[in-house]
Amino acid sequence: MIEFPAAAATDDHVLATWLATVAGERLLEVRAEGLEGKALKDAGDQAAQAVLAQLLAEHRPDDAVLSEEATDDQARLSASRVWIIDPLDGTREFSEPPRDDWAVHVALWEDGELTVGAVAQPMLGETFNTGQPAVVPGLDEVDHRAGAKPRIAVSRSRPPAFVQALAEAIDAELVPMGSAGVKVMSVVRDLADAYVHAGGQYQWDNAAPVAVARAAGLHCSRVDGSPLVYNGADTSLPDLIVCRPELADRIIAFVNEHGTD
Repeated sequence: MIEFPAAAATDDHVLATWLATVAGERLLEVRAEGLEGKALKDAGDQAAQAVLAQLLAEHRPDDAVLSEEATDDQARLSASRVWIIDPLDGTREFSEPPRDDWAVHVALWEDGELTVGAVAQPMLGETFNTGQPAVVPGLDEVDHRAGAKPRIAVSRSRPPAFVQALAEAIDAELVPMGSAGVKVMSVVRDLADAYVHAGGQYQWDNAAPVAVARAAGLHCSRVDGSPLVYNGADTSLPDLIVCRPELADRIIAFVNEHGTD
């Protein structure tokens, strides 16, 4: 395990980055154990959850936790600090070595807002985080890829029909890839210009990626342009836009006119 950084004792950004990185390293170990299919998926989910639960209990014992892989403790609804985690985002991709499009999500919600986020992509050796916000190339330009089509990240297995229609309307190309976190990070990394989703997600699927994307200066909202709300009683958060700011109005206008059906 990577040594606990002293700054993480008081700096939540450093802690989140360390947590996501350590859980990612544990997942790489699990992946090397020779398991396949469902056995590998289950082992990954369980191992990463165990690491994150143990370390959060040790280093932030007074905070609440909302995790995909644990029973939802409704006490979080009255807590002022809630860690929202997805120990393994992209379980399917994780179970298909050597795919690299899976991630670990660690976010902190405080008094109504996401304040901290870290998304580890272990196969890349990268943990994107809010403590050291990513620099998105050309974000201060009107069009940093003059003449090029916008790129929209979509599911490699089930791209929604409305996104295909959106791509045609704004003359964009679709870029298929794995987990939700990886899709959001593709916009942060300038591998895509937008990620538009309306097929159903939960708060842990996008809390950390949204925190990282916001810190990098990207637009993040529901598909109708309304705010993303976290630590709600209903853990569902079914739709999402993360995009370069110059695309936001066009995408939201399309959705509001045509819907997502």
